[in-house]
Amino acid sequence: MAGDTRQLANDSRVRKAPNRQSRSCKVCRLRKVKCDRVKPCHACCAHGYPSKCVYESVPDDEARPISQAEEIRNLREEIQDLRKRIDGRRDASDGPGETPPANAFSAAGTQARSLQRLDTLESLFESIRSAPPRVVDDLVRDIRATHGGLKREVTPVGPWEGLEAYETYDYQRQGSPSSVIPIRRSLHNGSPEQNFNDPVVPNGHDDDDEEDDEFGELMSVDSGSDSSRSSGTISIMSTQRPAVDVFVERFLDAFSPEVDIKSGRAGAIRAAAGIRMFSPLISDAFEAVSVAFFGRSIQDKQIEASGFRLYPRVLRGLQDALNDPERCKAESTLVTVILLLAFESVERTTQRGVAAHVRGAVRLIEHRGPENHMYGVEHLLFTELRPYWIGGALAARQPSFLAREEWKTIPWSAGTTTKDILHHLLDLAADIPGLLAQSDTFQEEERSSVMSAQESAVKQASIWNGITELTSRFQQWYQDWVVAYPDGPPQEVEQTADQDFPIFRQRNPRTGAVFTPTKISYPNLLLAQTMSVYYAFRLVLSSIDTRPEDRVTPLEQYGFACGICRTLEWYILTAPGNMINRLAFPTRVAWEGLPDRGPERQFMIEVLKLVERRHALGLWGSGMAELSVRENSPLNSDE
Repeated sequence: MAGDTRQLANDSRVRKAPNRQSRSCKVCRLRKVKCDRVKPCHACCAHGYPSKCVYESVPDDEARPISQAEEIRNLREEIQDLRKRIDGRRDASDGPGETPPANAFSAAGTQARSLQRLDTLESLFESIRSAPPRVVDDLVRDIRATHGGLKREVTPVGPWEGLEAYETYDYQRQGSPSSVIPIRRSLHNGSPEQNFNDPVVPNGHDDDDEEDDEFGELMSVDSGSDSSRSSGTISIMSTQRPAVDVFVERFLDAFSPEVDIKSGRAGAIRAAAGIRMFSPLISDAFEAVSVAFFGRSIQDKQIEASGFRLYPRVLRGLQDALNDPERCKAESTLVTVILLLAFESVERTTQRGVAAHVRGAVRLIEHRGPENHMYGVEHLLFTELRPYWIGGALAARQPSFLAREEWKTIPWSAGTTTKDILHHLLDLAADIPGLLAQSDTFQEEERSSVMSAQESAVKQASIWNGITELTSRFQQWYQDWVVAYPDGPPQEVEQTADQDFPIFRQRNPRTGAVFTPTKISYPNLLLAQTMSVYYAFRLVLSSIDTRPEDRVTPLEQYGFACGICRTLEWYILTAPGNMINRLAFPTRVAWEGLPDRGPERQFMIEVLKLVERRHALGLWGSGMAELSVRENSPLNSDE
């Protein structure tokens, strides 16, 4: 009997072991470090991977991980309740003709204590919402010490306003008598806060001085410049947290609109906004880009300048992260680079800002490896913006790691998302940069006469074989995915003058007569984007197609460019927010495939101006020269 009892006890321990193990998140178990059971836990936040902090399902409620977002909601509800009670007491005591009650002094004391508690709660709320993980960890643990009551007096920290607050926090932890971190603090000579109307711009560089050195042209901030000194001053806009939240929502509606799956995924930046409370770097980046974008979209220079004031601080924070071996692989670093890419598409602080951030993001993605893009925000940023990464590789005209098989498979191996028609096309396009580089090298060697006739013939045949194979794969993709598209293929529609959109006209290549062709209508945005990108890829590949037979003719090239032009009206008028940026690269490629001074180019000019005017996108208004694939070609260096 005793033996049976011991056996049952042993069986019970065996069955309960998985429950005890699952109290730690998966990342902490893999790293074999202590997990504090907060979701996201301190360890994941400290290493910059809050979205990877996941827990296995457990039956008992006590093992359920605690959510910091849940704590924020609880604090918000208590703040609202206190405000209502305080307002109610004020209304009751200030009523006309009423005599103050005998216990007025007691009521006043109660109200004062409520106000004090309200201030404390609001400070704690802001701290949990935006402070660094180590501060949040301490605060949340103290709040939960007695199931919601404070076990001891905690230090209210907040609002958390950026890099200068780190120094104050460290000083305070070492024994400073100050109990609250200042909201406004200047870093330069103790001067008062700058005037909100002072013009402040990011510390960019002239075109002639730009160097393609990782993030050098954008990450270098002169510590002696006015712009970098001003970044230590918190503007009026940055201290009004509810207003900033409104600006962030406006920015998300533009750059990460909520769309259905048939429009193409657009939720990466919105998902990144959901973790900004766990990263001061992401929080600062969202504040800078959203405030500047809001100011530009409503043509308010004061609000726009307020966003600019934060920009150098974000650049310095990003540079610090890139220089750290651990933080450079964190999702917060990748998110910040993507946000600055969006910022450059609006403001264009330098002539090559967009291209520089694309190159920087691609290098960062390669450094992180494909395994770090299988889950969460990182997966969405890689897959959703993959057309930009392929476009950057095409503009560089160099072989890309994106053509390797592991980069075409591993990010999707966990089933976070599945490949759609666009990603199957991108699998093919990833091979084009290698062929461009091979062709460029061949052309240079031919001009320098360093090859023998036999060597030249072998290399030329290798290029032609690569073009033939890839062209065949493109044609097969078209049959498999476009012709058999479930929602139907694109349709030809007559152009009209509705909705104040320019009319596309083209010239008949044989007769020279100008006529108005049909525009192309699509069943959804995903197919429209995919076809525009397809035309662009075929155009780029055809630029090195010198095969004696079966080559893409100039007439076919012209047809690809016109196909993009005929798609622009439907996509621009249909796409929500700034999803039109997804056609930026195809639009630039089409421009380079059209004849000079023709009606086609005039149409493109009108479209670029319209997009800049309606969507406040400086990238389009500039003509997007930095996206050019021809720029680095030895044969087509001139426009």
